[in-house]
Amino acid sequence: MSEILSIDFMQRALIAAVLVGTVAPMVGIFVVQRRMSLIGDGMGHVALAGVAVGVLTDRSPVITALVAAVVAAVVIEVLRARGRTSGDQALAIIFYGGIAAGVVIISKAPDGTPANLMKYLFGSILTVREDDLVVFAVLAVVIAATTWVLRPRLFAVANDEEYARAVGMPVLALNIVLAVLTAATVVVAMRIVGLLLISALMIVPNAAAQLFARSFRSGVRWAVGLGLLSAVGGVLASYPLNTPSGGTIVLVAIGLFLVIAVATSVTAHLRGARHDIAEGHDHEHGPGCGHETVPHEDHVDYVHDGHLHAPHHGHYDEHGEVIATDAETTEEVAP
Repeated sequence: MSEILSIDFMQRALIAAVLVGTVAPMVGIFVVQRRMSLIGDGMGHVALAGVAVGVLTDRSPVITALVAAVVAAVVIEVLRARGRTSGDQALAIIFYGGIAAGVVIISKAPDGTPANLMKYLFGSILTVREDDLVVFAVLAVVIAATTWVLRPRLFAVANDEEYARAVGMPVLALNIVLAVLTAATVVVAMRIVGLLLISALMIVPNAAAQLFARSFRSGVRWAVGLGLLSAVGGVLASYPLNTPSGGTIVLVAIGLFLVIAVATSVTAHLRGARHDIAEGHDHEHGPGCGHETVPHEDHVDYVHDGHLHAPHHGHYDEHGEVIATDAETTEEVAP
């Protein structure tokens, strides 16, 4: 580990991973609320065209990608707001047009081939330069600060546009802000995660967090934590495995999602097993009902037909089967 951390490009890659792992889930949670999980892909394809322009004109691909993605974000939201085309149709046009333009434009560069786009499409820890890292850091701070300040309004608009419009919120402006934040996040992530895979890092940690988070605020915190773990863990794993950083990061995120999904499912099953409702008998248990009582944690169970029943809010819970009973002891097993 110390050897990996001593390598310059790994240091830059890990800093970029921390930036991406923090801001991608923060923006992604609002994208999920709007049911536009593929918007990151659409922005990524437009950013690809911006990268190609940068390569062709010998300018910073990060800057040209940011300009292209932001312009596309604004256009999509304006078209959607005016009802001239649906959000899905606009994204589809951007999706295919962006990648086609990127391939065509970069082919015109002196040393440009479509293969040169691979590091932008799927991420590469070797491509993170110091000047790019400065731009990424500035963008990440702006994204995080804007998202944090506007989070109540962004949530209101993402959750119910009609209500937000009725109470006087500037819905179009907030939608444009969210789209621009998404575009900026895509650009921040393109060196590490890749333009084709960034949407996964925006969505998967939020999907995992929603499995057990109790509120929107805690969901954001857990999603950011899982995003950081996925991004940093993926970068660290990609070096010894000699795999693309973007794909490795996404696989780590999906692995975490599966572990959490299984754990929450098992936990829910165990809780349900301890709280099965004993249905189908009319006898009401209580003092003097004639059934043996058994102390159980903070209440009393009643032995009925070989089962332990506990009165609970108008019904009876099944707390186990009696496997041995006499004047001295009553044992039970979980159902």
